[in-house]
Amino acid sequence: MGHVGLLYVGAVLFVNGLMLLGTVSGKSAAAMNLFVGGMQVVFPTLIILQSGGDPAAVLGASGLYLFGFTYLYVAWNQLTGASGEGLGWFSLFVAACAVVYGILQFTEFDDPVFGMIWFSWAVLWFLFFLVLARGKDSLTRRTGWFTLLLGIFTGAVPAMLLLTGSYVTGAIEGAVAAVIGVVLLGLAWVLGKPAAVQSQEVPVER
Repeated sequence: MGHVGLLYVGAVLFVNGLMLLGTVSGKSAAAMNLFVGGMQVVFPTLIILQSGGDPAAVLGASGLYLFGFTYLYVAWNQLTGASGEGLGWFSLFVAACAVVYGILQFTEFDDPVFGMIWFSWAVLWFLFFLVLARGKDSLTRRTGWFTLLLGIFTGAVPAMLLLTGSYVTGAIEGAVAAVIGVVLLGLAWVLGKPAAVQSQEVPVER
């Protein structure tokens, strides 16, 4: 994934996480989804057109469309008031593709860190499927927190490392990335725990 594009993937995930948490309105979040979604469609198209048919370049660019179409779909839903079922089922498709791209990071690109990042994205998009297509509203806040945290730790942080030439990958770094992914999911589960419904008892006069 392009270093610059990854930075703004982090930004839009952060904003969408806040939207799911109810901090940012849907229409406010739609703008960022349009900007980044458009970029994540234009950039891979340019890469493919300039690749000269290089299979590695085409493969590397192809995954960007999954993000671009997701963000444009989010913007469409927020601006039109469309229901989320279609986006939810598309998210299931994206989750399955993300697993494949994660495996390819290990087998084709020798990049365990991004392999684990793709796996964490697969979990995220599967949560979108559960919330939007299967109506699991109890997972909304947990999905919001996971989206926000992944925006920071799988978007902004690795992008900055790549842009500054500080990115390192390998078996140890991949194991660390896996642990971080599990910790972030656990943290999101705790932070997004639905508030307990307090029983409203009518006081009995004595």
